[in-house]
Amino acid sequence: MEAHGELSFVREFAPLLGAALIFVLLFRKLGLGATLGYLVAGAVVGPQVLGLVGDAESKLGFAELGITLLLFLVGLELSPQRLWRLRHDIFGLGLLQVVLCGLAVSAVIWGGAGFSLAAAFALGLPLALSSTAQVLPMLQSAGRLKTPFGERAFSILLLQDLSIVPLITIVAAMSRNPADAAGPPGWLLAVNTVLAVIGLILAGRFILRPLFTLIGNLGEREMFVFAGLFTVIASAAIMQALGLSMALGAFVAGVMLADSPYRHELEADVEPFRSILLGLFFLAVGMLLDLGAIAERPLFVFGMALALIVTKGAVIFGLGLLFRMAWRPALALGMLLSQGGEFGFVLFAQAQAAFLIEPEAASVFGAIITLSMATTPFLMMFTKRFRAEPATGDGSALDPPRHDGASAVVVGYGRFGQTVAQMLIGQGLSVTIIDTDPETIEIAGDFGMKVYYGDGTRIDLLRLAGAADAELLMFCLDGDQLDTEALTAIKQAFPQPSQFLRVVDRRAVMRLAGAPVEATVREVYESAIAMARLAMACVGVDEGEVERTEDEYRRLDEARLKLQADSGSIYAGRDEMFSQARQQRQAEEAE
Repeated sequence: MEAHGELSFVREFAPLLGAALIFVLLFRKLGLGATLGYLVAGAVVGPQVLGLVGDAESKLGFAELGITLLLFLVGLELSPQRLWRLRHDIFGLGLLQVVLCGLAVSAVIWGGAGFSLAAAFALGLPLALSSTAQVLPMLQSAGRLKTPFGERAFSILLLQDLSIVPLITIVAAMSRNPADAAGPPGWLLAVNTVLAVIGLILAGRFILRPLFTLIGNLGEREMFVFAGLFTVIASAAIMQALGLSMALGAFVAGVMLADSPYRHELEADVEPFRSILLGLFFLAVGMLLDLGAIAERPLFVFGMALALIVTKGAVIFGLGLLFRMAWRPALALGMLLSQGGEFGFVLFAQAQAAFLIEPEAASVFGAIITLSMATTPFLMMFTKRFRAEPATGDGSALDPPRHDGASAVVVGYGRFGQTVAQMLIGQGLSVTIIDTDPETIEIAGDFGMKVYYGDGTRIDLLRLAGAADAELLMFCLDGDQLDTEALTAIKQAFPQPSQFLRVVDRRAVMRLAGAPVEATVREVYESAIAMARLAMACVGVDEGEVERTEDEYRRLDEARLKLQADSGSIYAGRDEMFSQARQQRQAEEAE
């Protein structure tokens, strides 16, 4: 029986993942995004078309963990400084968007579809939310996530994610389900929410941070993966046990670790699970797409999807103008966020359980969300020229890129990296510092230096640390942790920043011949020259002679190093160095 279950699992997931691979690659190639590819793949292999895979509900329930992980990663991005800087957009523009779009869409459903007022709210308020999973990757791939335009889109999406719990509370308050009526009153739910959030914050400070410090000291990277997933799932489970949103628990878990040194390592470890589970979520949504409901009422489904896009796009466009955006980026923001979102499916399930809507309505409006999501790539693609800033005019850019990341990423904060980082900061450059030693990170914090935990030789972690937007990548690591192949892979992933590398000795320089680095610096080279200069001055050597000797030494050393790198032999160019033998030959030639 167990073997049969395993065989069924393999038989179902093989076509599901195969279809996802084909359609996602195809849609990526066409510039339509991965989300649409997942949706179409799920619809094709699901019970509505080929019937190769069934039981979409159970897969959807499991894949909802992907949304939980997404909220955890959103929380990790929400450092207090960034929250404060974006407060007007988050709690002003974002809040108005959710409220006005929710009311406007509810009014359209109530007036145009004949639903009761409670059902219209239960359907319209979730449709005010856009797809974080679709929009953020689109902004990131276009390089606009850290522009003023991208930040406003992110602020709205963040407030939408935060509004899930109030929306669930509203649905529960309107519930016609006797079981819900017997549940805890709203004030008790609010108290439980506050107490749970406070408890999670305290647990993060007094349990999780020491736990991650212990794991970092042990050097067990696999345990970071386990600890990260445990943090997310345990926080979500606590919230679920209290009758609250799992997403809220994961979000709080992310926020309480956003300012910790382990943020980038956690992002890099959790991101693959988030990507896989979120892809599975969209596959399950595609499988649940009720093509029969669309076929029965095609005009209603397509008309309501169009009404949703037009209503949300118009409201967000108007809000953008109200918040002093130029009309072109305001229009782009409206179209980018005009679709329904993945959390709509979750809220529809809540409304159905509350007896506010029939299962058929949840199915039809789920199809409306799916169709609206499918239109977003086409809208952005077809209106690109119309939305673009005209070539003539005052010459100012529509949304000038504003560097929000670090100018330099310094990997390694030992005795070498400390000097490099502090000098760059002294010049006014913004610096992100990464190290793997928790003790060093803790001591650095006592001196006002923010150092993140993580393996800075990993491309995924460097990407999360902002290496793609940086100007400098400074590898200040002990030992020979990077070779030519690794440095080449990093350069291919991040072609913009110049790479500088600390090396142990000239043998390391020889091994790195051909590596795409701006310069290699031997760790004791300059300090040794400085000591020699001091010694010569102490015995009365003229300053000019000191300068001449240093210049000559540097010239000979550079020539010798080139010969050694070309030949691969440490003995190459040995005549091109200051030595007693060289001094004796020069004396003999002078005679």
